[in-house]
Amino acid sequence: MAVQQSTRKGYGKRMSAGSVSASLIRCLIPAARRITARTPVGTKSRARGGTRQMATAGKLVSGREGRPTVVCVEGNIASGKTTCLEYFSRISDIEVLPEPISNWRNVRGHNPLALMYQDPERWAITLQTYVQLTMLKQHLSASLAPVRMMERSIFSAKHIFVENLFRSGKMPEVDHAVLSEWFDWITANISLPVDLIVYLQTSPETCHERLKRRCREEEKVIPLEYLQSIHQLYEDWLLRQTLAPLLVIPADHDLQGMLRQYEEHREQILTPRHPS
Repeated sequence: MAVQQSTRKGYGKRMSAGSVSASLIRCLIPAARRITARTPVGTKSRARGGTRQMATAGKLVSGREGRPTVVCVEGNIASGKTTCLEYFSRISDIEVLPEPISNWRNVRGHNPLALMYQDPERWAITLQTYVQLTMLKQHLSASLAPVRMMERSIFSAKHIFVENLFRSGKMPEVDHAVLSEWFDWITANISLPVDLIVYLQTSPETCHERLKRRCREEEKVIPLEYLQSIHQLYEDWLLRQTLAPLLVIPADHDLQGMLRQYEEHREQILTPRHPS
């Protein structure tokens, strides 16, 4: 996809970080007040095999009052998330929200996703700022369905992809600090409930083979080492750190094997246990 470059006068001038942050925060505060008035920030959630205490501000939270059940499908690139969402989209009364990749490929004629893969040191902050915004919109969008299933979340955008860019030296410390401040403010002031994370646990080698077969333009430059780094971050976050209710599904199977897995876990996914 061709990437347009703006020639408007003054387009290259930057507002100060403080003025940009202040303007955005003024826009977000009214929404945060409305949302947090409706949905509790901290509560208890019963996970598989026991009760986990859901932390308050800045963490994944659970709470059911007047809202749909929220299920986030997480996993590496080419781990099978789209297949999972397509399977459950055939079931009535489920709202399925894929990752807004089309938005990331076209922001008023620009393709920040492609730019980030080509030159992450320059464009990672641009893409990840927009990813954080679009994922926040998905979390907050209204729904009439009793179950909402999301492909990834604002949490994995930060804990997996931003962290990988920073740890690999492709995101400057100041950019990481700014994104972290934004993430911490959002999760401290806006309740973003998640009732279950479905982790499609897939080996990096399997993901790499699938990625080569599907031939997305932006993904042609992704090496196996990148997928290995993403895999390790997912393992550390979901299996060792997060307090969210978690269902791990081995996802190295072929299509028919994965469909059997989804059918087997269907009730568990659509009716996760909630606090008593």
